[in-house]
Amino acid sequence: MAAVQSPRKSFLELGGRFRGELLLPGSPGYDTGRRIWNGAIDRRPACIARCTGAADVVAAVRVARDDNLEIAVRGGGHNVAGTALCEDGVVIDLSAMRAVWVDPVRRTAWVQGGALWADVDHETQTYGLATTGGIVGHTGVAGLALGGGIGFLMRRHGLTVDNLLAAEVVTAEGSIVRASADEHSDLFWALRGGGGNFGVVTSFQFALHPLGPTVMAGPVFWAADDTTEVLRFYRDFAADAPDELGSVVRLGTVPPLPVVPQHLHWRPAIAVICCYAGAVEDGERAVRALRRFGTPLVDLLMPSPYAAFQGGLDDSVLHGWHYYWKATNLAGLSDDAIAVIAEHAYAAGSPRSYAAMFHMGGVVTRAPHVATAYFGRDATHNIIIDAVWLPGEADEHAATETAWARRFLEALEPHRGAGLYVNFLDSDDSSRVREAYGDQIYRRLAEVKAEYDPDNAFHHNQNILPS
Repeated sequence: MAAVQSPRKSFLELGGRFRGELLLPGSPGYDTGRRIWNGAIDRRPACIARCTGAADVVAAVRVARDDNLEIAVRGGGHNVAGTALCEDGVVIDLSAMRAVWVDPVRRTAWVQGGALWADVDHETQTYGLATTGGIVGHTGVAGLALGGGIGFLMRRHGLTVDNLLAAEVVTAEGSIVRASADEHSDLFWALRGGGGNFGVVTSFQFALHPLGPTVMAGPVFWAADDTTEVLRFYRDFAADAPDELGSVVRLGTVPPLPVVPQHLHWRPAIAVICCYAGAVEDGERAVRALRRFGTPLVDLLMPSPYAAFQGGLDDSVLHGWHYYWKATNLAGLSDDAIAVIAEHAYAAGSPRSYAAMFHMGGVVTRAPHVATAYFGRDATHNIIIDAVWLPGEADEHAATETAWARRFLEALEPHRGAGLYVNFLDSDDSSRVREAYGDQIYRRLAEVKAEYDPDNAFHHNQNILPS
């Protein structure tokens, strides 16, 4: 799209209506401002509008629309596809908007659109409260929440979208609206799973639940050679697990974290990571059989501060590394599916690559399927194949790691269930967006898109075309 005039001039003409920082090519902070979590993404926006509040977002949207510029929206900048950046357009950057306000009486929190989940956990745990967030502390709230929001608390308290009570949204025409069950209910439905297609969410209101501050949580590692036996045990263990027990299986190598003995660093291994959303003593009973199974390499499943546990994996998926993802829902964990996982999980070339499998079910399945735009509530497990390599290894690992992820997904084809998690789609997955929602939900999302963004101004996302 050709701009009518330079973004600098357009923002200057706003006068006091834009109070944030404007980063332009060549200006101090520009190159830092265009760095996001996935270091494989290298794009040069015409400007980065670092907003301080909703008024700045309104101004930035209007400049971009008036000047016919591409728009990208950056919350936490954690999306693997790099949708937070665009070439030669305006990046509406919310990263300075990270405030969290907790109401402990009503058990709710307002969270700004640039906040990270570590910000939310830090503030809510002060009151012994939490809501379902991601499993990495530096994941952005906005991206995870708008795509559905899976995490350790979802089986007990629902997905992040199930806990969303309201949102403040700047629309494509530069207006501010409040979306909730009572106001702009069609938009509210679409926001809960439909991604960033419908506007810029400047703040979210979430329901909170009593939790912690100490929970029974952590990983248990076994040698990679034990993968088949561990997964067969885990299949039955997970099927009988109470709603309070959330778990993720990680297959790859043991990350070199300070809590892990040094002689185990980078050793191929399978881990089951658990978090019990209830009393510690109940959690100890719930995970007893898991901890006693086989011969673990190391058992780190113990009473832990919830906020610290939520950040425990942060250093295993650092900013600036290169990432490529493939993912799908699984129909179940049959012996054949387990055989495929065991065969492919350790075939990556980089020791940083891994696969992770999330146990779904519980409240996720029992929630009304039509209440939100999240699809695939009947899936038993969701698996992500995460190819990872360092920036200096680009020539060596980029092709081999992406090929590994694609082969792994292809081998899982006979075992795939309906739908997939839209937040796990990479930049080459645009053809799978409809699959992520199913035809019925996708059609309804397209109708809402046509109402709130008929020109598809917000298309740097897993895009839904307006009907």
